Amino acid sequence: MRIALYQPDIPQNAGAIFRLAACLGIPVDVIEPCGFVLDDRRLRRVAMDYGGHAEIVRHASWNTYSGARAAGRVVLLTTSGAIRFTDFIFEPSDTLLLGRESAGVPESVHQAADARLIVPMAPGARSLNVVTAAAMVLGEALRQTGGYSELPEQGET
Repeated sequence: MRIALYQPDIPQNAGAIFRLAACLGIPVDVIEPCGFVLDDRRLRRVAMDYGGHAEIVRHASWNTYSGARAAGRVVLLTTSGAIRFTDFIFEPSDTLLLGRESAGVPESVHQAADARLIVPMAPGARSLNVVTAAAMVLGEALRQTGGYSELPEQGET
């Protein structure tokens, strides 16, 4: 399981994703350009001391990422998704792709995804914070694929 951030533009969200990934042992692909300097102090503040524990791979562009990405499906989280994430059958090799906070992903990236998932929301709600959506979907994906069983119990070393 992996997380990929497509041209993230809010450093606090990227930092929170890095922290989530570090805590759950999930690698993160950052598809540039970012809307901030990747070592931005705000990013470090949100990631706290977890940023150094996250496995982060940077890619100069979508094309670079596409040519070098890990095997498995690209699963896009999008407000225009066709499948509820709770109805999707995840595989351990899936990459959860998150779009830019301000614009999502372009149509070409949308079409390149193997699946497009939506987080169901109350009527009138526009969208969830990208980190909240990622945590919800990643939690379900790890539950389905046994990813939590690979992590030690709290207090174990």
